[in-house]
Amino acid sequence: MADETHIAEYEDDNIFAKILRGEIPATRLYEDDNVVAIMDVMPQAPGHVLVIPRKASRNLLDADPVVIGKAMAVVQKMAQAVKAAFDADGVFVAQFNEPAAGQTVFHLHFHVIPRHESIDLKRHSDGMEDPEVLAENADKIRKYL
Repeated sequence: MADETHIAEYEDDNIFAKILRGEIPATRLYEDDNVVAIMDVMPQAPGHVLVIPRKASRNLLDADPVVIGKAMAVVQKMAQAVKAAFDADGVFVAQFNEPAAGQTVFHLHFHVIPRHESIDLKRHSDGMEDPEVLAENADKIRKYL
């Protein structure tokens, strides 16, 4: 494994740790013993999903490879479901590691975003989506899970 002296410690007060513990509500799509998939509250496109491993790690750099493998299987499942649910032309999967790479929540997570030709993604910080819209989008996705 890479030199771990350059990896910051995991802090369990991040928003995803709080969601996993049930301290903060989220629109959950899927969960098993290893991961939870939720609707992103600041979606870059309708159907933007987050896949969050239950096991604590800051990001890909300090995650257990077994956890990554189990998460990726769910990322694939979510990608197939959001592509079908939103009749998308493609699916964008993203994962950021440390601030220089754009990471803002320091718990490993994967973005799964349906994409349509000629439609740009919104900025992630453009505002929170209406919870009713998130629930409707979640229902669309669940039909394909």
